[in-house]
Amino acid sequence: MKRVFLIVLDSFGIGAMPDSEKFGDVGVNTLAACAASGELKIPNMIAAGLGNIDGVTCLPKASKPAGAIARMQEASMGKDTTIGHWEIAGIVSEKPLPTYPNGFPEEILEPFRKATGRGVLANAPWSGTEVINVYGDEHVKTGDLIVYTSADSVFQIAAHEEVVPLEKLYEYCRIARNLLQGRHSVGRVIARPFVGTSGAYKRTSNRHDYSLEPPKATLLDAVKAKGLDCIGVGKIHDIFAGVGTTEHVYNKSNADGMAHTSHYAQQDFHGLCFVNLVDFDMLYGHRRDVDGYARALTEFDSWLGEFMKGLGEEDVVMITADHGCDPSYTATTDHTREYVPLLVLGKGVKPVNLGTRSSFADIAATVAEMLGVELDTPGRSFAGEIV
Repeated sequence: MKRVFLIVLDSFGIGAMPDSEKFGDVGVNTLAACAASGELKIPNMIAAGLGNIDGVTCLPKASKPAGAIARMQEASMGKDTTIGHWEIAGIVSEKPLPTYPNGFPEEILEPFRKATGRGVLANAPWSGTEVINVYGDEHVKTGDLIVYTSADSVFQIAAHEEVVPLEKLYEYCRIARNLLQGRHSVGRVIARPFVGTSGAYKRTSNRHDYSLEPPKATLLDAVKAKGLDCIGVGKIHDIFAGVGTTEHVYNKSNADGMAHTSHYAQQDFHGLCFVNLVDFDMLYGHRRDVDGYARALTEFDSWLGEFMKGLGEEDVVMITADHGCDPSYTATTDHTREYVPLLVLGKGVKPVNLGTRSSFADIAATVAEMLGVELDTPGRSFAGEIV
């Protein structure tokens, strides 16, 4: 194959994994929640075989699926963006990244305050929209930084763009990234700028992630080392700490990310285009907006139908996810531990059911074989079964 488009629908889970209760998730199913909405219309993914995947009972089954399909099980001990993407790219994380359900300890905050010259507000797990409404006024008055976390392994810094200029906020994030090492190596430090006035604060699109570098070479590194193109669309460049991509572009929205992907499909590149569409997770999963999530899937499905028409004989499209975020699950507003789907489409792809795979890393192994690159991964390639 000449080109692989690997598209991550961020948080699009398809049902609880056997160990989901250990992660605090009972009976979760992102797809089933969306299927119960009258807003879900995804004929292209249904025709591809989404309803035929192991365990999926909420969608009609295609009599002759158009693509190869699989249910992917996460082997890593986590349910966050970083670990999920690392596994898709070939790394299984046996230990979870550190989380801070009670806030960050003084051994982190004291040197952070000293290095930035600013105080800290919040310091607890918070919803990003709620925390700026609760602490926004005090931040504007004092200049202290709003520091918070979630169930994920994240250190988030929120600041008003007129109080802390963007470049200064990014500098503070780099300071935090350098401090958060060793046993405090969180997956991501995230800049969360906002604007507005008291009672009407709103986050902007100037978010920036500072990720932990992967502990070993990934699929991205292997593709780049072979001299092929490795294009990151959306959060991919940040998730992999800028390592492995030969070119990248950020997204302002899902629609923007799909437009970027269509643009790259029109270019004569050879290699991997790795895409993350984060609105599913950020705007609808965490905010528990079932109809919004269903509409976003409908928008993607409509785009997918047109996108596939323009691809060549040696192009492959893989659609998967990095974890779940069931928008109907009210016990928390966090990610949910779920299986994820895999749809593989292309003119040279055999429509076969690959069953339930034991690791997301099987995707990396398969892409590596398709592109003829060498990758050290525990994943098992299924390229021979579908090409």
